[in-house]
Amino acid sequence: MADSSKDLQLRELKDMINDLKKLIKTLQATVDAANKREEALTQERDNLKEEVALLRKKLFGSSSEKRSMEVPGQLNLFNEAEMEQDSALTEPEGLENLLPEKEQKKRKSRATNAERFKGIPVVKKYLDLSDEEKICPVCNTPLVKIGEEFVRRELSFVPAKLKVVEIYSLNYLCPECNKDDVAVIKKGKDGHAHMLHGMAAADTIAWVMYQKFCNSLPYTRQEKDWAQYGVAITRATMANWVIRNTLDYFTPMYNYFHRQLLKREFAMADETPLQVLHEPGRRAQTKSYMWLFRSGEDGGLPIILYKYSETRAGNNAVEFLAGFNGYLMCDGYSGYNKVPNAKRTACWAHIRRYLTDAIPKGKQLDYTQPSVQGMMYINQLFHLEDVIKAKHSSFDAIKKARLEKEKPIVEGFLSWLDKQNPVRGSRMDKAVTYIQNRRSYLMTYLEDGRCSFSNNLSENAIRPFTVGRKNWLFCDTPNGAQASAIVYTMVEMAKANGVNVYHYLTYLLEKLPNDRMSDEELDRLAPWKTV
Repeated sequence: MADSSKDLQLRELKDMINDLKKLIKTLQATVDAANKREEALTQERDNLKEEVALLRKKLFGSSSEKRSMEVPGQLNLFNEAEMEQDSALTEPEGLENLLPEKEQKKRKSRATNAERFKGIPVVKKYLDLSDEEKICPVCNTPLVKIGEEFVRRELSFVPAKLKVVEIYSLNYLCPECNKDDVAVIKKGKDGHAHMLHGMAAADTIAWVMYQKFCNSLPYTRQEKDWAQYGVAITRATMANWVIRNTLDYFTPMYNYFHRQLLKREFAMADETPLQVLHEPGRRAQTKSYMWLFRSGEDGGLPIILYKYSETRAGNNAVEFLAGFNGYLMCDGYSGYNKVPNAKRTACWAHIRRYLTDAIPKGKQLDYTQPSVQGMMYINQLFHLEDVIKAKHSSFDAIKKARLEKEKPIVEGFLSWLDKQNPVRGSRMDKAVTYIQNRRSYLMTYLEDGRCSFSNNLSENAIRPFTVGRKNWLFCDTPNGAQASAIVYTMVEMAKANGVNVYHYLTYLLEKLPNDRMSDEELDRLAPWKTV
């Protein structure tokens, strides 16, 4: 009886032990799952903190990703790198040679007044004596002028003035024929008939265009400005002037520039959102796009073209670049892959931007950080680009120098990239993914000295539009958006070719280009012929 009782207790203890083991196993699984969730949440929190820091830096900090490895805290919003940096940290072995050599920068000489005011008409103003003062105080003899002496130079502003020009035709009659009741009458003819849409003259319409598309002044503010001059010109009237005259008289020049761009072997592209309120079949909030296509750094005349489209579809680039055969510099947007006969080149400025964003706060000089290591490669490449471009003027020499100096660094960068294993979802993970996805054309720029190293020229060319967009916010109709693209083209073409923008717009509105003109005739109206 006692033995059976002990056996029963023993079985109960064994069952209890098994139950406890199962409970421990279940609890351990629960703890492991909780730990994994905690790790995931911690990583998500860290990623979000990175995003917040990046957004705050973009909102309040410097907009440039450029930096010098010797300047602590340049990338950090609160400039804490110098305080937080561990002075014991050194560059990883093999990377110390990537630091650009220090160069003694020459201070840019200050421009003289003559240089600053070059091209501005000079009017001499004389400080003269009164008639009473022109008498010698010693002997009362009249003074004799012996010369003039320079005192100072002032910049004077003459406000614009409006005037209404009424055009009359003078009529002439032959008096002798009139005696015989034969009326021989001749009238003065307008050698340049008014063909512009609206009452405004070419210089007035050009001024409206200049104010909006060069100075980013919306029609609403221009309307108030016109009122200060005593004339009521509504925003609707100005919009009508710009749209109708642009589509009729600027389009032939636009198409001519387009044809010239397609003949080039090097092109660049970029795009940015645009809101157009009244697109057929689309909501007002739907995002449209303004594209920028321009010539590359091939030594030819600069050509810059804007293009409006309803979407960002790659077919827009395909249609616009139909017939182009050469190298295409653009950002990472995959839509450009659809362009046939175009060999893409990667923008190293975008790569630098992603690595810059991946540097943790206060770690700008921490060479154990992978993002900082990557930046050392990129900074050295940009440094070499500056040195090579300054030293060599021929494209063959640039290509040779790039292959000798830059190719080994690019290869080292790609080898370093393959060794990276960043935390999933982190800024560094996004940077590595971005670069790996563009790996196939990272070295394309080494094939020809005319290839661009970055897409900065395109971004600089599209920036005037983005600045203007902050002021006028949207386009009302597709016609307005298309007219904006064409006028921005004329404005940026004038700038790129060193021509006064307002004078060039006025010039085109006076010459009135049309579709009947040959390319030779249109070329005579191009900004490179009107300097």
